[in-house]
Amino acid sequence: MTSVSNRIHASSHQAARVFAIGDIHGCARALEALIAALPIGPLDIVIPLGDVVDRGPDSRGAIEFLMSLRSRCDLRPILGNHEEMMLSVLDGEAPKRWLKHGGTATLDSYGFVGSLDAIPTEHVEFLRSFSDIVELEDHFFVHANYDPHTPFSEQRRRMMRWTSLVDHLPMPHQSGKAAVVGHTANKNGLILRQPKLTCIDTGCYGGGCLTALEVYSGAIWQADLMGRVTAPESFPQFKAGA
Repeated sequence: MTSVSNRIHASSHQAARVFAIGDIHGCARALEALIAALPIGPLDIVIPLGDVVDRGPDSRGAIEFLMSLRSRCDLRPILGNHEEMMLSVLDGEAPKRWLKHGGTATLDSYGFVGSLDAIPTEHVEFLRSFSDIVELEDHFFVHANYDPHTPFSEQRRRMMRWTSLVDHLPMPHQSGKAAVVGHTANKNGLILRQPKLTCIDTGCYGGGCLTALEVYSGAIWQADLMGRVTAPESFPQFKAGA
């Protein structure tokens, strides 16, 4: 087992709203439009579920925008498999796997011409600050998946980062907390709901949309690659993982 680093606890105080955001994948324009539409205040918790980078047109812009968002809310990003690959290359791993999975688009967004120094140190430090799991009183948030029988502190990194819901659709976690995840893209814009499990990756970079979910009210906002936002009134209300 691999112990989980950077585990975060917080009370789910109802005065603070909790917004989860699906896989961004370099879709900075959609991200900016989505955040502009959300009623975010300084006490609210915003949880990007990982895969901020790769595949889409502006990974650098997406990272810079999230960094700026830290001054406006309680931002708690989760590390996805694409951040994991990027950081591994920055730590000296051969880039073949990362480039195969969309890393070329990220390098292009930084104007890469042969040196990884094109990626600012503050961006790298920001990515390294991402957490494995964000745990609230009655929900937890992880990039991809989880083992329902294993405590959060003992979850395997490969399960949390890489395992698709197509390959492993978990039962509710033994903690009784509801899970909110990304990673498994549903490009038709629909959110996957199972008992105590909600997946909000809706495939923005591939022609879908970027989804934000306010966990306790069930309100949903979506923005497409061009930054056009669909208002929450267009969606049926539900509580995540109910």
